[in-house]
Amino acid sequence: MAEVSTVKAERPEHLHHHFVSSEQQFDAAKMGMWLFLVTEILLFSGMFVAYTVFRIWYPEVFSHSAELLNWRLGGLNTIVLLASSFTVAMGVHYAQTNERKKLVRALILTIFFASIFMVVKYFEYTGKFAHGVFPGINFNPHGTAGGLDYAAYNIPFAAQFFSIYFVMTGIHGLHVLIGIGLFTWLVIRANKGHFSSEYYTPVEITGLYWHLVDIIWIFLFPLLYLI
Repeated sequence: MAEVSTVKAERPEHLHHHFVSSEQQFDAAKMGMWLFLVTEILLFSGMFVAYTVFRIWYPEVFSHSAELLNWRLGGLNTIVLLASSFTVAMGVHYAQTNERKKLVRALILTIFFASIFMVVKYFEYTGKFAHGVFPGINFNPHGTAGGLDYAAYNIPFAAQFFSIYFVMTGIHGLHVLIGIGLFTWLVIRANKGHFSSEYYTPVEITGLYWHLVDIIWIFLFPLLYLI
């Protein structure tokens, strides 16, 4: 009995009972995240296919409709997300090197950049809604802004472009919000000293999720805003 108690005492607190080592637990968690990311890629792939089909059918309409999107705001959000990917990568590094305070700062910076992204999307969306640019049957552009006459974009199949735009960027924005929640949870745990060079699995797998969110935006930005 004494030997059993000694084995249990030596078992790390973060190691679940159904794993024999921290390495096995980390590999299982990472594999699970990669499988989840595959399903995310399939989800967005379907939307990219829909975009491609409609773009081939109505290239002039899609190119014309994209003029209502502010590429500067889209570019700002691209820079913001790239910066957040860097802070996430640094956060994983700090967790691996037992630098708790730097880890917390890196995670907070990631939340800050993600929040900027959502604020920019808020202004983009509200700007469109104010001029009747809605997805689906409520599409009725009107008024002027920034030298653009929104009524000129009330043409056949423009509604399809903006429906695709709102669906793709809306689902992506939902993923950003989920990421903010996850990073907030990581900050709380990091402040409590839950992560170290021996256990940083939640930081790394959340980082993998965030990198995918950033990569998806890198595809969305040129497809919707630039071409």
